Amino acid sequence: MSAILLVFGAGLLFSFLDTSAKYLVLSGMAAPFVSWMRFAVHVVLVLILFRSWNNPAMFKVGSLPRQILRGLFLFGSTIFNFAALRSLQLAETMSIYFFAPMVITALAGPLLGEWAGWRRWMAVIAGFVGVLVITRPGVGVFEIGHVYAICSTLCYCSYVIMTRHMAASETAESLIFYSALAPVVLMAPVVPYTASLPAEPFHWVILISLGFFGGFGHWLLIKAYRQATATALAPYPYLQMVWMIGLGYLVFGQLPDSWTLGGAAIIVASGLYIVHREHRLRLASRTAPNTENAELAKKL
Repeated sequence: MSAILLVFGAGLLFSFLDTSAKYLVLSGMAAPFVSWMRFAVHVVLVLILFRSWNNPAMFKVGSLPRQILRGLFLFGSTIFNFAALRSLQLAETMSIYFFAPMVITALAGPLLGEWAGWRRWMAVIAGFVGVLVITRPGVGVFEIGHVYAICSTLCYCSYVIMTRHMAASETAESLIFYSALAPVVLMAPVVPYTASLPAEPFHWVILISLGFFGGFGHWLLIKAYRQATATALAPYPYLQMVWMIGLGYLVFGQLPDSWTLGGAAIIVASGLYIVHREHRLRLASRTAPNTENAELAKKL
């Protein structure tokens, strides 16, 4: 039960993050600077939360170039998401973001050798249909914000796949630390050209809070997945949609239309089926009498 509450808390913090970012970009602040500040504060929080002065595992790396590339993918996901929030509703960007598990399933085959069977591929196709329902290209609804949201999702998928690939050779602390440090350092030279300082003290409070919402949210997720399996917790992140709809209405007076809700329902159902199917495959692999039967189960 405590792990579920931690996931709820993380989802709420991530919803606050997107709501705050949308508020700032609508007030005229540049998305690149807002994104950079989010990670700069994140770095400070990570240094404190993980007690960097007494935690050498945090700075140990197996491959610095891959750590940097992974950090840039996470930064790309954030900056594209913040740019999308300028024109899209919170619920729209979150719905497209929920398509990520399906993209990861599709890419895991050629990149990680984790090939999906036909049932999971059908779920991937269904999820893509959900994205088309939300964006409706060709009927005057598709706009640049949808392009940004899709780019954000693709960057996030690349970040997750690299995390899977690097998990065996890198410490968990270093993966969290360098994913925030890399964009802060690499983007620092361009910050003076993109910075648009807040006009009001309240905006400063919101800007600094971005790093807290993102950093502390990831910390809650880490604690949750230490207490329960990914399969057990898989359905609960989708409840973030409730927070996003509520905050979108309370802060911006926006409610998603029926197309967005319908597309989101298709995407969520597809994502949950993939989680269910992968859980069944893990159970089948454990009980399979030989390697041939285990490989056959993965293709179903």
